[in-house]
Amino acid sequence: MSSLFPALDNAPAKSALHFGDQILDYPTLRSVALTLAGALRDQSRVAVWATPTPHTAVGVVAALLAGVPVVPLNPKSGARELAHVVNDSEPSLLLTPPGAAELPPELAGLPVLEVALDAGAEEPPAASAIDPEQPALVVYTSGTTGPPKGALISRRAVAATLDALADAWGWTERDVVVHGLPLFHVHGLVLGVLGPLRRGGTVRHLGRFSPDGVRQALTSGGTVLFGVPTMYHRLAEAVDGDRALADALAGARLLVSGSAPLPLPDHERLWQATGRRVVERYGMTETLMNTSVRADGPPATGTVGVALPGVEVRLVDDAGRPLDVGDGETVGEIQVRGPNLFSGYLNRPEATAEAFDAGGWFRTGDMATRDSTGGYRIVGRRSTDLIKSGGYKIGAGEIENVLLAHPGVAEAAVTAAPDPDLGERVVAWVVPRDPADPPTLEELSDHVVGQLAAHKRPREVRFLAALPRNDLGKVLKRELV
Repeated sequence: MSSLFPALDNAPAKSALHFGDQILDYPTLRSVALTLAGALRDQSRVAVWATPTPHTAVGVVAALLAGVPVVPLNPKSGARELAHVVNDSEPSLLLTPPGAAELPPELAGLPVLEVALDAGAEEPPAASAIDPEQPALVVYTSGTTGPPKGALISRRAVAATLDALADAWGWTERDVVVHGLPLFHVHGLVLGVLGPLRRGGTVRHLGRFSPDGVRQALTSGGTVLFGVPTMYHRLAEAVDGDRALADALAGARLLVSGSAPLPLPDHERLWQATGRRVVERYGMTETLMNTSVRADGPPATGTVGVALPGVEVRLVDDAGRPLDVGDGETVGEIQVRGPNLFSGYLNRPEATAEAFDAGGWFRTGDMATRDSTGGYRIVGRRSTDLIKSGGYKIGAGEIENVLLAHPGVAEAAVTAAPDPDLGERVVAWVVPRDPADPPTLEELSDHVVGQLAAHKRPREVRFLAALPRNDLGKVLKRELV
């Protein structure tokens, strides 16, 4: 039927999608998805109003069965961003849940088809073989350096990244993947929905993330938890006083964090409470997944692991020359090459060309070190997290981890500010645990110098009530001005 979802050929009598009290087994998913696919085959490209519901999952699967590219739309998008995505991608149809709340005016010109979950009386024939290089998804980037760009993600890339993760994580049809991630990003949609369905396992979506929801899902059959650092931070805050939550997390086969580095203090708190290590992996919209800590490998806390099977990863210097080092200290930009990469940016040939070097290596813009085992440690984005101070290259991430270990710090981010003497100075943005008694610059500086080199100490501290974050919990450092 579809090389992406071989389990739909046999349609085992087990749960495929579990969203709250709505559960679809594989025979029902096959029927409803094939019925909808039959109605989509003449479409050029379909948009999906990506609410955290089974209708989103069914709509995406149906479009992929029909060989039609999908544009996931964020229901929380602002008017300007939504208008840009729709005008740029030009979908011919919009899929929504039945009775969806009033849609924004930016979607007014699109025909709408509501996704039904009732099994069809008669299945239409399965689609013929589909070219693996055909786009499966058009996923828009965050647009931090301009309007969001639509990354064309092929069926080949989806299959390659999911199969590589299956190898790294021992991911099988027996796994029930629990998460509360949004379904308009790669993390929640590709890994969190298409991943379990490709393996023949089960998606257990929480709807809205909460520690109670995680506990309940993991104690009723969940085996793998996907989350982002803000979610694991909430679990770390709750687990000391909740023995049932600690037991549920300890009983999971795998705890996976992604989309941003997980602070070391949260790693350690979860380890102390549960005896389980959180596995980190590294990817981005344009590359899907590049590296991961392996489930069958040694602990590698604080790293995003080694290159996934089939993926080439290297570090380069400022001139683009490969760095043949494994000292864990030398910082370089990550470049990747492999079948997991996107095919280009929609309508942006110049941007596509700029993203690759002459050898076909994709320039990620992420800075990292590599240790002697081949494990990578992300230090941040070149544009926002690399600080050049007094002749040193400093990664913001390691300073943030140290600041977060200070008892007076609830949240922390580190950026650079121009400095007439140093070139750039380290600035700490801190959310204090007690706003009435925040830590002083001297306290924080001494705390950092006690664990890192003196040139990495913050020279300035600015206090906030909360750090600005996006839907996946990433700190929006460009808003820290």
